[in-house]
Amino acid sequence: MSLAQKSEHQHGRISFANSNSNESNPPDYEAVDVLGPRGPQDGGLSVLSIDMCVADNRKDHYTDKYKNSSLIVRRNKEFTIIIKLNRAFSAEQDNVQLEFMIGNSPYVNKGTYIIVSIGKEKRDGRWNGRVIGTQDTEVTVGITPDARCIIGRFRTFVAVVTDLGKQRTQRNPDTDLYVLFNPWDPADQVYMDKEEDRQEYVMNDVGNIYDGDFNNITSFSWNFGQFEEGVLDACLMIMDAGKVPLMYRGNAIQVVRQGSALLNSQDDDGLMVGNWSGDYSGGTAPTAWTGSPEILLKYVNEGYEPVRFAQCWVFAGVMNTFMRGLGIPTRAITTFRSAVDNTGNLKTDIVLDEDGKLDRSRTKDSVWNFHCWNEVYMKRPDLPDNFSGWQVIDCTPQETSDGLYRCGPTSVNAIKEGELSYPFDAKFVFAEINSDLIYYKADKYGKLKIISVNTVYVGKLILTKKKDSSEYEDITSNYKYPEGSLKERETMQMAVRRGVTSMDNLTLPEAGVDIELQADTIKIGDNFKLTLNIKNQTSQTCTISAVITGCAAFYTGITSTTFMFENQSEFYKNSLEYMPYLVEQSNLLFMVYGRVEESDSSLCTMKVVNLQPPELTMKMTGSPRVGKELMVSVEFLNPYNFTLKKVQLRIDGPGLTQTKLKQYSQILPGASVIYKVLLIPQSLGKKVLMACLDCPLLRQVTNQLEFEVVQDENINEQSVILGTR
Repeated sequence: MSLAQKSEHQHGRISFANSNSNESNPPDYEAVDVLGPRGPQDGGLSVLSIDMCVADNRKDHYTDKYKNSSLIVRRNKEFTIIIKLNRAFSAEQDNVQLEFMIGNSPYVNKGTYIIVSIGKEKRDGRWNGRVIGTQDTEVTVGITPDARCIIGRFRTFVAVVTDLGKQRTQRNPDTDLYVLFNPWDPADQVYMDKEEDRQEYVMNDVGNIYDGDFNNITSFSWNFGQFEEGVLDACLMIMDAGKVPLMYRGNAIQVVRQGSALLNSQDDDGLMVGNWSGDYSGGTAPTAWTGSPEILLKYVNEGYEPVRFAQCWVFAGVMNTFMRGLGIPTRAITTFRSAVDNTGNLKTDIVLDEDGKLDRSRTKDSVWNFHCWNEVYMKRPDLPDNFSGWQVIDCTPQETSDGLYRCGPTSVNAIKEGELSYPFDAKFVFAEINSDLIYYKADKYGKLKIISVNTVYVGKLILTKKKDSSEYEDITSNYKYPEGSLKERETMQMAVRRGVTSMDNLTLPEAGVDIELQADTIKIGDNFKLTLNIKNQTSQTCTISAVITGCAAFYTGITSTTFMFENQSEFYKNSLEYMPYLVEQSNLLFMVYGRVEESDSSLCTMKVVNLQPPELTMKMTGSPRVGKELMVSVEFLNPYNFTLKKVQLRIDGPGLTQTKLKQYSQILPGASVIYKVLLIPQSLGKKVLMACLDCPLLRQVTNQLEFEVVQDENINEQSVILGTR
């Protein structure tokens, strides 16, 4: 189904006036209203061909990595084209216009119809043009799109203008022109001044996303693949499907704000369907994806139906692709212990029942083990100067903003300073990393009483991938001042003045006792020991009673099943006690409630134990050389006493292979599977090949190979392996 057909099918979902995909083209000849012959005159000037100089221009514009045959350029940077005429060009006598059009019914005043004149009647326009040189019947022209140009695919025409009319070249897709944002140019809204930043946040097509828990950080590779075939067009089609007006597409603020809504399907059938239910029938589990191209191309190839399914890291990974593909510097962010606080009141409530056990029915708020969003880099002319730079955007559907499920862009610097009145959605992001954890306990009548407040649990750590490295960078200090510092208190006071509601002043009895749960790193299926450490900070003897609740939990902090309720300070748990209750990503949440008899004070703490999956082994045979075959094998051994069913194994890597999917109906206990793939590297440089095994009983078992691809003549028979994980 074509985009136009899809639009009709969905009752006008796509407005053609807002569509990069649809076009209406001018006639080949436009006559002026005078008597005379129609069409070009004998001996007049005419255009024989247009050479877009694709290879040279794309190299000069840092777009040569895109697997797209058309010319792709960046704003406010000159590109050249060569026009071949039927005779020599005369700047004094001839009037030639280059016309660039985007969308349906293009207009000059909307920036969708660009006219660049060369010759005797040169006129001022949004884009600059000049004659670089002439040779025989060829004219080399330099064209510079303006720094606020609309982003998208333009159609190119060359017209010869005479007193009798205008003779155009015919519509030719080979002369189409893509214009992107330009982070290399100081006049562009997304300018970055360091080349190393541009290489990481615009040009890097693979990266790491961090997950796990604050005490046990793990990571996996993600194929952003912004240069892969069809991906750039898919990004433009997403904006078409979302009815983003073409005139907005030159404004980076509008593009990222619209994008944060378009990538989820909560509104107007966006790109991906969020699903945290654990039931992924009718789609692909979020944990099974390895990269963005498969998702974007599936959306386009299957009639623009939302792709099923995604969770926060999938949304963040695809957003990275969407933004980098358009030229906006972007990075994926992981916040550990992120509060979901839809009211923006800086309170996250945990309810315990009369016995001190976690009351799952009355605990509505949650703290996510981790949450992924994105930062984009841009000038914010609508804000004070110090609030430009990195901006938070989040397309995971959590809360509506101006009627749509979206978040941002909101200034990271503004969040740090508590300046929450500036657009967009600063209060929501501030609450995610600054909420207080409030513990309530029910009495025998069900009445709730606040028993403990933890002001440092939420927003514990914020990470992103370090530039030119597979390690992470701690950027918590970009968002928050040190806990307990004067600046942190001033920030909270500013946030309250800007409209958030903080915890009321509340005097609770001082316990004088610290408690901490301790557990070693545990693999799925292992027995484990859990220890409750208690430290008396007073000079008096304290009598303490404590209970520990253990629940299987999703990474969103939502608990599934309670599998233990203990009152010991140290105990061992057999895997048989928790394995039947595990949910995806294999998290166990332990809650401690204690009471100090002497002071009648309460003690509360939480700990998440993220169980580690088994290994996925990757091996490479041969030397990684451009255009030469390379064999990679992926092996998995089922270490459990139960059968794994409906198993998917993906292999992915930009510049190496499109996503390859192998499916197994089952893997028996103790059995192994080996998947061998033949690869032919297409380009030089560092490459990452990633693999992911996923099934309902075992989610997101990942590994990766990192290696250097070199020219055939510069390598011996040994492959250059940089590392595996």
